[in-house]
Amino acid sequence: MAERVRKPEWLKISIATNQRYTETKRIVESHCLHTICSSGRCPNLGECWGKGTATFMIGGNICTRSCKFCNTETGRPLPLDPAEPENVAASIKLMKLSHAVVTSVDRDDLPDLSAKHWADTIRAIKKENPGTTLEVLIPDFQGQMELVDLVIEAQPEIISHNMETVRRISPLVRSAANYDRSLEVIKHIADKGTTAKSGIMVGLGETIEEVHQTMDDLVVAGCSILTIGQYLQPSRKNYPVAEYVTPEQFARYKEEGIRKGFKLVESGPLVRSSYHAEKHI
Repeated sequence: MAERVRKPEWLKISIATNQRYTETKRIVESHCLHTICSSGRCPNLGECWGKGTATFMIGGNICTRSCKFCNTETGRPLPLDPAEPENVAASIKLMKLSHAVVTSVDRDDLPDLSAKHWADTIRAIKKENPGTTLEVLIPDFQGQMELVDLVIEAQPEIISHNMETVRRISPLVRSAANYDRSLEVIKHIADKGTTAKSGIMVGLGETIEEVHQTMDDLVVAGCSILTIGQYLQPSRKNYPVAEYVTPEQFARYKEEGIRKGFKLVESGPLVRSSYHAEKHI
């Protein structure tokens, strides 16, 4: 068995709590909401909840896919909650969010792969919170662009779909999605005139050249915003960390991304898809 890579000092964090953290936690739990913050064991949970922000996860908390980097439970999901769009919208209003982020599990068990539920949620948020801007992090909908269009037509300000990793490693850690399909989804979003965003993890064994190639592929597809963060193994059953990328290399990735044409690049060890998302509008 390969020796586990020791976590460096720059990744050792503590979750500090304050009154805003406690209130955010109460709202999330009392409204029976799912967040990727907790299910994904995000290292920024304390910071974000302490500022009153959270990334809502719709469609339940059980995913139909089993990606090796992800800690979300896999299995047969429960039926969609018809009250969820209104519950999320009400919670965003209660939190007084000026910007909100919504993601979801994959629902390959549904005829429309949850696309209508996505559109209903976006519209409910917009109706209840007309002054709130919205970013959505969507699945690939199996490459069915008419389903992606349902999300686009609901008019979120930013639509994100994560590449997750470089081409070579993608089939090793993604259970159903694939590199080219994800690029097609991002290109479709951009071609429709909506701001397209994506994210990748590093530390899975990729090379610097492969990261640069992924940047090139995304720029050609029309992606405007890129996030790059360190992969952290959620549990022993998940894909192992190959290396911990230094903060200096993350800074170089950011510089290279801007040089290649991205409008905004968030790159750092603790960066996640929705980290500082309010700045991306």
